[in-house]
Amino acid sequence: MAAGEEQSREYLRRHRLPELLHRLGALLLFHRPERPREFLIQVLERVKAGRRAEGEYPFLMDEANVDAMFSLLDVLGQGYIRPAQYREALKTLGLSTEDLELEDNDLITLDVFKEGMKKKMLESWSV
Repeated sequence: MAAGEEQSREYLRRHRLPELLHRLGALLLFHRPERPREFLIQVLERVKAGRRAEGEYPFLMDEANVDAMFSLLDVLGQGYIRPAQYREALKTLGLSTEDLELEDNDLITLDVFKEGMKKKMLESWSV
């Protein structure tokens, strides 16, 4: 691999640009604004405000969406899901599963699911 290509890959990785572009693209497709450039500027302004603790980060899913997702995964209504289901939910949303410390027999309750989703969504904006 050429040195320039390797430097480019390292730059993208270091600044987590693929993740950022994925988040921005997902928000665009979800909201489908009439003025996409202005929308993206507003989203990035919200990210800046969130970093300064002056506002909330833009999230694709609100609490009701997270509740609904958990309900879909907990098809038997047991009040919990398995770690494999939790990992798949995170991956589906483009969120990292790298630092999850879960055993296969752990049970993920709705509260744990919501807290974990919130944490992972916040991490996703820490570019």
